[in-house]
Amino acid sequence: MSAIPAAADVLAPELEVLPLPDVADRLGLPVTRVHQMLRDGQLLAERRAGVLVVPAQFLAAAGVVKGLSGTITVLRDQNFSTEEILRWLFTEDDTLPGTPIEALRGDRGREVKRRAQAMGF
Repeated sequence: MSAIPAAADVLAPELEVLPLPDVADRLGLPVTRVHQMLRDGQLLAERRAGVLVVPAQFLAAAGVVKGLSGTITVLRDQNFSTEEILRWLFTEDDTLPGTPIEALRGDRGREVKRRAQAMGF
């Protein structure tokens, strides 16, 4: 079994994060399935104080935020690291307005994906 990919602690300390067992509970899945989602790039995690955590904003009532996995894939295809993707998703952008993750949560996924694609050029 391959290691679970995780970024260093790159996000703001006040950002709400969830340990993987809590993510599994919220998604109604076994924790091993969350591990697989991280390996497959459907979710991203960082390591805080030795514990793997996922930003709470990645989860919606119906599961993972719509468009997040596709956005991660676009950025990975352009060789962005997990750290770079996390930073980008949580960096304020006045033209959105807000952060890309807030835009994804607000059903503006098409615009976020377009911006992610443009970053490779």
